[in-house]
Amino acid sequence: MPTAAPPRPRAPGPPGPPRRRGRRSPADDPRFRLRLGWVLLVALLVVSGTKLVMIQTVQSGQLTANSENQRASRIVIPAERGSISDSDGNLLAFSTESKALVTNPRLINQVKGAGAEAYKSQIADAVTQATGGDAAKADELRAALAQDRGYVVLSTKVDPGPARDLRQRFPEIAEEDREARQYPSGDLASTIIGAATWSADAQKLLGRIGLESADDQLLAGKDGVQIADTAEGSNTVIPGSTRSEQPAVPGSDVQLTIDSDLQYQLQKMLADYTARSGAKSGSAVVLDSKTGQVRALADNTSFDPANLLSADPATLGNAAVTTPFEPGSVNKVVTMAAALQNGVAKPDDVLDVPGSIKIADRTVKDAWSHGLDHYTLTGVLAKSSNVGTLMTAQKVGPDAWSDMAAKLGIGQRTDVGLPGESAGSIPPRATWSGSTFGNLPIGQGLSMTVLQMAGMYQAVANGGVRIPPRIVASTTGPDGVRVPTPAPAPVTVMSPENAATLRTMLTAVTQKAPKQSGTGPAAAVPGYEVAGKTGTAQQVDPACGCYSNSKYWITFAGMLPAEDPRFVVGIMLDAPRGGTSAAGLFHQVATYLAQRDGIPVQVDPQAIQTLQMP
Repeated sequence: MPTAAPPRPRAPGPPGPPRRRGRRSPADDPRFRLRLGWVLLVALLVVSGTKLVMIQTVQSGQLTANSENQRASRIVIPAERGSISDSDGNLLAFSTESKALVTNPRLINQVKGAGAEAYKSQIADAVTQATGGDAAKADELRAALAQDRGYVVLSTKVDPGPARDLRQRFPEIAEEDREARQYPSGDLASTIIGAATWSADAQKLLGRIGLESADDQLLAGKDGVQIADTAEGSNTVIPGSTRSEQPAVPGSDVQLTIDSDLQYQLQKMLADYTARSGAKSGSAVVLDSKTGQVRALADNTSFDPANLLSADPATLGNAAVTTPFEPGSVNKVVTMAAALQNGVAKPDDVLDVPGSIKIADRTVKDAWSHGLDHYTLTGVLAKSSNVGTLMTAQKVGPDAWSDMAAKLGIGQRTDVGLPGESAGSIPPRATWSGSTFGNLPIGQGLSMTVLQMAGMYQAVANGGVRIPPRIVASTTGPDGVRVPTPAPAPVTVMSPENAATLRTMLTAVTQKAPKQSGTGPAAAVPGYEVAGKTGTAQQVDPACGCYSNSKYWITFAGMLPAEDPRFVVGIMLDAPRGGTSAAGLFHQVATYLAQRDGIPVQVDPQAIQTLQMP
């Protein structure tokens, strides 16, 4: 059988199109993805490492401080307030430790949930009952607790027993240390001492009025500071968390020149006398004639410093140093002192005194109608003759009179040491018109406080040397060192001889003479010579801007005993009924002083018979 021939090879033809294959993305390449992951991981590690290095090195201090600030509190440690005492060291004001109750309404909301409001209402009622509050106080607490706050003061003063019971019933109540100001003598010298009350906002005692305000920086001391962790919403320190502490420096103690027994009697006598006379108000002061120290200073009203917030605002002032008035005839001592010191008149000089005198365009009359009378200079003073006083003032002259008024302190603050003191007023010499010198010598057209008025008579009592009054005797610092208050610079007003002569003239005011009595016999104290002067000054009627014929300032200034005075007393009554004299009140005060201090009884002085010449 024949063999098949092998196939013949084909001739090569033109090449066909290339075979198509699918393209692959780099992301599909496992090796590429692995490399990219490593790059991103390294970058992340580099960034994280850099940030970590920054936190641990460059920012470490700041971040640590910020962290500490978020946890730590700056707690003020109140300094113990200094005490105030009288001249014998009896405490009139001092501080004791007290407790305050606080809570965190926000925390109560978190703990009590839906029952928070009812729970807070229970707290308000319980605290009000424990502290003796009323329904209004409970409502006030409920309103405070209803706010979204982290800190609310429930009470600034709670007795230890009730405070413990409240904290046991309501664990959300915390206790904080506070300070309570005590006034053991009640309203005694309250217008002098003033009051310090707790401020819940400032969380410290603050001086408000009186010496508690004026000497606040001295009494308050210097607060300390504690840096420590505290419980949320309060100043309760977490034990062991104190970082630093600067102790408080206690305040200084202040000792006054006030005699508490005399102060009590003066307040009582003044309040009673003012009420009986129907006066709107009254003020009085007792000075030590030798030193000018204030031994007692009172208004007819007072208040309880322990309840300052509930006190009548009208009782909080100290009118004896803040409220000036026209002194009236008490001011005639300026004319008499100037006449004696300048040698233009002597006590027994006889003046022909008409019923009136014309000064420029003004006619001035005496308080009583009379024709031509004959009075000695002593008689002019004793009878309080306006006409005779102006006749003498004309001999003195305006310049010499103005100089004497300045030496006696008119128009000048005494700087006694009490806040709000008024300087009173007197027209500057350059502004005087012709009629000005018809007003000033008789105590009108100028004003002064009762303290300034007493200061004029202190100069006469002290041999012609005025010692500006002071009420702070000394201070004792935290180191226990007592520092007496520097004595004020004395002002020489007149010679000792002329001062003694003027005191003798002033005794005629308070004595009954055979023919004529002075204007103030009610001031006399049996067994003693009393030197003093009455005053009656018309008040200005605001309706017409003129002097009233029915309302008067009634004054009296005097000293006991006249020959060698121990005390000077100044009194002012505002518009008493019927122009009641203040001489009777001087009698009460002077009698008490004579008995209390055992001033030796003098021989009844011979009645002065030189008031009116035949």
